[in-house]
Amino acid sequence: MTAVTDTFTDAIGGLGDAEWDRLADGRFYSSALWLRICALDPGAVSGGLHVETASGGRAAVPVAAVTDESTPDLRWHDVLTARGLPAPEPGGLLVGQRRGYLAHLLTGEGTDRTEAAARVLDAVRALRSPVHQDAKIARVAMYLTTEDVTTLRAAGVRTAPVALKTDAWIEIPPGGFPAWLDSLSAHRARRIRSEIRKFERAGYALEHRTLTESWQDVARLLARSFLRYGRTVDVAPLAESFRQQGELAGERAKVVLCSRAGEAPVGFCMYYRCGDTVYLRALGLDHDRLVSAAEYFNLTYYMAARLPGVRRLHAGTETAEGKALRGATLRPLWLLDLTEDSPLAGYDEEIREHNRALLTRLRESSPAVSGALEYELWEPYC
Repeated sequence: MTAVTDTFTDAIGGLGDAEWDRLADGRFYSSALWLRICALDPGAVSGGLHVETASGGRAAVPVAAVTDESTPDLRWHDVLTARGLPAPEPGGLLVGQRRGYLAHLLTGEGTDRTEAAARVLDAVRALRSPVHQDAKIARVAMYLTTEDVTTLRAAGVRTAPVALKTDAWIEIPPGGFPAWLDSLSAHRARRIRSEIRKFERAGYALEHRTLTESWQDVARLLARSFLRYGRTVDVAPLAESFRQQGELAGERAKVVLCSRAGEAPVGFCMYYRCGDTVYLRALGLDHDRLVSAAEYFNLTYYMAARLPGVRRLHAGTETAEGKALRGATLRPLWLLDLTEDSPLAGYDEEIREHNRALLTRLRESSPAVSGALEYELWEPYC
């Protein structure tokens, strides 16, 4: 069996939201809703590739035919050359979603995963892009978990995976926020309580809204955050992007606004909830109006950890130390070139050397990060 021919009909290859979400099995960044949101971004044609196995199982991956990817962390050619490694040419087929930095190989219940991965690999290599003339284009999976990398390599991928970033997860015990604090070291718990008291003394209040109700504030505050780091953006198209996302997501796109009485909001956190897991999506702060009251942490982790019934926070990539200090574990995410004649073939030792160097830098960056790394997920390819 081969891939369904309507891969690029829509963001999930015409499979239907319910069936796709059965394969996604609670992985929000692989859900039909999230992939439809990703498809709103310009610069690529989004699709869903799904296959059946000889034994009747089913597997799927999101794909995108990329021409002008605006997100630097998804430009595989730039990412690899910056690491001194051979790189496929820019443009081609991205295996994985275009936002969220956490891609999965999706398989149905009871499906042999190695067999399914082999079917997916064949289908990815045979897939024609709707926007590229040359059939010999790059076919690169980005931000895969160690489990899925291992499965795809068992299915026939011969290139070594390249470590990209850490993926942070914070576990919330059944007792909720108080139990989470108790699970941390006494020093870390005292630090968090102190940051909460600072926030409260500053007179801040949090208002829970939907993105549909707050997209203008979200765009304004995110633009202010960009400005802090030297990036100027036009607020109007940013606002339109959030308006469209809110229209598509409805009640599922949540926003928390942070403000003081009688003032416009100074910050926001946008998140999605999938079951007992919160996926922190975006943060914006008007830094010129902050009062050094731990606004960032109160608006993100402490807010989310207090939500009723939440058991896990997905905190994503970047700022590994800040997340580790608040109890996160750090897992690796990988790039795996699925191109049949990959330029990375034959460079296994160079890739492993890169991976070891990244792991060493992380381990030596701070005791908190060293203690948060899940070494067993890094070691197979380091």
